Amino acid sequence: MNTLKYLQSNEFLLDVDLWRLFANLEELNKISHSFLKTFFETVKEHVSKSDSPMDFISILRKFFQGDLCQTHQIYCLNYTSAVFYLENLRQREDFGIYLKWCEQNERCKRLHLPELLVAPLHRLTRYPLLLDNIWKRSADGAEKGFIWSLKEKVEKSIRDLEGKVKWLDNFQKFRQLQEVIIWPQVWDRDKRFFVPECLKQSIRENNSSENILSSTNRLLLHEGRLTLAESTRLLDAYLFLFDDFLLITKIKRNKKKYGGSDTSLIPVCPSLTPELQSFIREGGFCTVLDQPIPLDRLILKNVDPIHVTVFSLRNAFLIQHENRYRQCIAVFLLQAQTETAKKTWMSQIETAISNYTAHHETKKSTAFCFPAESSEI
Repeated sequence: MNTLKYLQSNEFLLDVDLWRLFANLEELNKISHSFLKTFFETVKEHVSKSDSPMDFISILRKFFQGDLCQTHQIYCLNYTSAVFYLENLRQREDFGIYLKWCEQNERCKRLHLPELLVAPLHRLTRYPLLLDNIWKRSADGAEKGFIWSLKEKVEKSIRDLEGKVKWLDNFQKFRQLQEVIIWPQVWDRDKRFFVPECLKQSIRENNSSENILSSTNRLLLHEGRLTLAESTRLLDAYLFLFDDFLLITKIKRNKKKYGGSDTSLIPVCPSLTPELQSFIREGGFCTVLDQPIPLDRLILKNVDPIHVTVFSLRNAFLIQHENRYRQCIAVFLLQAQTETAKKTWMSQIETAISNYTAHHETKKSTAFCFPAESSEI
């Protein structure tokens, strides 16, 4: 960070945002160093003077009820964004030179910047272990009670922070998916539907399909590339299995989508799969083939190996979409690259359906559970 500050003072890499990359790392280092220095000075004083009591409570109260955990939280909440920003910067030649020079520095101990950025997160998770060890070696009852309560507060703070970090990571992932997944209009998707030009705008305004992925409560369970068999051709498909529906898309490459020819500079969310990251950097996007398939309307069928020789289908399985009247409205014949990949997909879909069904059955039973009548009625 100091090297980057020096370069910026000499008018290099001025467009690199220090806060987006390092957040409050400087403040965090100062507070952590102050805590360790005070802590070891207390231990050293106790060792040199055997009759001197170790006043851990005042130290722990000062730092753990002060800024130590708070500064860690600020840093951790920015971590996912920092990694996202770093992945974007690494594509630049000038930043790459700076990064290579820094990582060759002896003080980095052969660690790369992503490994250094994650270090404060690991340090935060070790504080409960430190407090636990102090608690075990404490002989005073009041001191033990205070340390234990402090340890529980720190652990709760870490759990809350993990939830926030996961939420932010999920938010960024879905925001990227919204950019990558294209939802064609119904008249473009199916030529059977005729809509006059004068009515198309009103339909577009009422179409909220693109907002389906805006829910931060939705989870992406599994994703990957498969081959979709149509009557006359095979299509490269990319499937997204969410916790409430399955989305089947076809892969397209269009470098003009992001408005530039250098697609290597496209920012990519690091929590996406490497395959999808590479695909996005190539300028690719996914066009939705059909409407999302709700998991309670999805029928999964295995294609028997006996059909492999007849129809030249390998590692195939069938997805059937039923409407609310149990009528089949769509069928997708999909092929995986390997038998293992096929089994993984089928297992993931079956598990997702089972969890979705169990969750909704629980909600239904809860809705019908009314409180007992009062004896006064």
